[in-house]
Amino acid sequence: MAITLTESAAGRVRDFLARRGKGEGLRLGIRTSGCSGKAYVIEYADHIKPDDQVYESHGVKVIVDTKSLVYLDGTEVDFVREGVNEGFKFNNPNVKDSCGCGESFNV
Repeated sequence: MAITLTESAAGRVRDFLARRGKGEGLRLGIRTSGCSGKAYVIEYADHIKPDDQVYESHGVKVIVDTKSLVYLDGTEVDFVREGVNEGFKFNNPNVKDSCGCGESFNV
């Protein structure tokens, strides 16, 4: 499997990296947090580490550390606008349950 971006998410990442003037791509990860146990970590990556897995989607590199890959494999990342809010949305087939506030999940 792989990790993919929708065209909307890829466009957002490309625009942000262009404004930043640097960066390799989008780094995704997982950390222990919240009432359900896991939370997403998303940041712009300036470097690719030797143990990172790199996927390309719509011309954008998606970089994932090997420890997080087991939780993220098969995930599609979208960028959505809902009213005045906007942000990345994770469509992760590995999620079994999430907390009521939507900040954490478990697999």
